[in-house]
Amino acid sequence: MRVHIVVFDGMDDLDVVGPFSVLGMAGRAGLGVSVRLASATGQAQATTLGGLPLFPGPWAPEDADVLVVPGGGFASGGPATGVRATGVRAEIADGRVPRALAAAVRPDLVLASVCTGALLLAAAGLVEGRPCTTHHRAVDDLVAAGGRHVDARVVDDGDLVTAGGVTSGLDLALWLVERFQGREAAERVQRGLEYERREPLWLAGGAAA
Repeated sequence: MRVHIVVFDGMDDLDVVGPFSVLGMAGRAGLGVSVRLASATGQAQATTLGGLPLFPGPWAPEDADVLVVPGGGFASGGPATGVRATGVRAEIADGRVPRALAAAVRPDLVLASVCTGALLLAAAGLVEGRPCTTHHRAVDDLVAAGGRHVDARVVDDGDLVTAGGVTSGLDLALWLVERFQGREAAERVQRGLEYERREPLWLAGGAAA
């Protein structure tokens, strides 16, 4: 499983670092997982909301099995607040990341999001009528964008996998390891992290696990 995490200025720190840590550990354990950071806009450095500098590689979605889109900066901003747009809101306004995500779609690619990263997928036209989730403060925006909100920690609708707020990125990444590499692989990583996955997990067809 080859995972590229999309990075941009103003993303939430844990939305990126959480999945990267899980997937990186899976890779180091020899479980057939690789992960890297990628920029859809060509920037050489992206800085998280907390000030952490990250250095992404080139945009190459054709070389990925999964694209993970973090959130950050959406729930607390917007025109009505008078707060300058950052993170997801800024990238939606700019338009380049949503366009790159829309152009990346192919039959064997999974698009995934953490927290308000789902709103970037929505801006790319990728959640219309689809079961999905996001941070609780952005649910109304997700529904307004055409998503069918499911109250679950992780929602797997085949080629669209979304997770709730912030720490759910850990659960998303563990689920991706399980889905692609098997339950034993995911449990091995979970033990290494000393983390207990939170439920529920919603699967396509309406089943909850």
